[in-house]
Amino acid sequence: MRRREFIALVGNATAWPFAARAQQTGVPVIGFLSSRSPGESEAVVSAFRQGLGEAGYIAGQNIAIEYRWAEGYYDRLPALAAELIGLRVAMIFAAGGPPSALAAKAATSSIPIVFSAVPDPVRLGLVASLGRPGGNVTGMSTFTADLEAKEVELLKELLPTIKTLVYLVNPTNPSGKLEAEAAATAGGAAGIKVQVLNAGTESDLESVFESWPNPDALIVAGEPFFDSQRSRIVALVARHATPAMYSWRENVALGGLISYGSSITDSYRKAGAYAGRILKGEKPADLPVMQPTKFDLTINLKTAKTLGISIPPTLLARADEVVE
Repeated sequence: MRRREFIALVGNATAWPFAARAQQTGVPVIGFLSSRSPGESEAVVSAFRQGLGEAGYIAGQNIAIEYRWAEGYYDRLPALAAELIGLRVAMIFAAGGPPSALAAKAATSSIPIVFSAVPDPVRLGLVASLGRPGGNVTGMSTFTADLEAKEVELLKELLPTIKTLVYLVNPTNPSGKLEAEAAATAGGAAGIKVQVLNAGTESDLESVFESWPNPDALIVAGEPFFDSQRSRIVALVARHATPAMYSWRENVALGGLISYGSSITDSYRKAGAYAGRILKGEKPADLPVMQPTKFDLTINLKTAKTLGISIPPTLLARADEVVE
């Protein structure tokens, strides 16, 4: 499928006549509620549909999907969730982290909800516990807040003389505070001064980098809005020649220096498989929140060379992927 066709397919308008006829034909409809944008979500949408396929559901055949995109504007999510509920969807897939998951949960206590990529669903109030979620919500967790100490450790190994660090976070994401606190704690333990900078809009991003404090390094939170601005962020960081750590390998593939975290596409695939199980009759309350079991270290050697950084052989040997 060509990229232009994909974007048209998952746009806010009804994607194809099959979805509009689904209620009359008895085909279940999944409401795909995303805080992200269709143009940069091709890989994760494909992963979600792959997971559905593993459960025996093929979009356009025995399942329909209605897409709604907030495009980084989280205040749009409640209205978009209400739209999907008005369509009497069989379930809601809350894509793009805590903002969409919390909006979906606030909108309904009866329609099943599956989320992807939520750092700490218990502390955020989405589920009662990881093992027994209770209620109508379950999904795939990430450990982005818990990985901050590891990311700081890797930066210290990469840059032994590091003294200052900027942590870039979106203050409109409820998980942002948890991650910023974890980064500050990890930095303090390593003798690094951490400055938290906030960006929740495109203009905020521009302002942050216009008044850049020139730290020794940067950590970019694993955040849906930042995912939708991935290319811009990598370019802004490059303009200031700042070594940067990311949560997702996709940033490193675009020219970022280093990343450490789980696979975001795998999170969506597993969430798709959970959605399929729920459509077959299982209850979200009985499905444990899934957690990642593998965390990958990705390094971009070309970017390191541009920055004049020599990657320690011990760090390079541990890399799961090296971009050259």
